[in-house]
This record gives sequence, structure tokens and C-alpha cells, in this order.
Amino acid sequence: MKLSDGFDARRLRPKGQRNWRFRIGAAFAALLATCGVLLAMAAAASLFGHVPALGELNTSRTGAAVVLAVGLFVLYLGVWLWRRCRRRSRQSRELNMSPHLMKKHD
Repeated sequence: MKLSDGFDARRLRPKGQRNWRFRIGAAFAALLATCGVLLAMAAAASLFGHVPALGELNTSRTGAAVVLAVGLFVLYLGVWLWRRCRRRSRQSRELNMSPHLMKKHD
């Protein structure tokens, strides 16, 4: 049975506006994650006894531990923000179908 009378498949997937703010947010989140990785690597190198990578900031063990904690926090924040921006940018591409037309899952 063919239902071509009055049916338009393009109606199911609305053409939304391009959201540049999600792309900019994802780029900023990637920069945050990169900075977090670099901070954590510099602090870990200082903790393992190599030359202090950040100068006077992490010459002591406690200073290096604090920089390591800050670096890991910035890394976590960047990954969280990146995932949130990706989820929000893909959310608008869902089909606009009524719930009663979807398959029933028990």
C-alpha cells in the first residue's frame, strides 16, 4: 500500500538553524581539555623528578600536586563541556514523530 497522497518525508526532519554556538563551545572545550592535559603532564613530570616545566610554580612536591589536581580538573571540565555541546548539537536532528507511531518496547 502506497501512501504518497499528502505525505512529505522532509516534514519529519525539520530544517533547523545552524547553531554556531555549539561548535564554538566544542572548540573551547577541546582547548580546555588540551590545556588540562598539558598541565597534568607538566605536573607529573615535576613529581617524577624531572626538570620543573612550569618554573617556580611547581618546584615543590605540594605545588606539583596542586598543579596536577588543577590540570586533571580542567581536563575533566573540558571533556564534560565537549560532550554536552555534542549532545545538544545532535539533539535537534531527531525525528518529529508522534510517540504512538514508534515501536512498543516492553
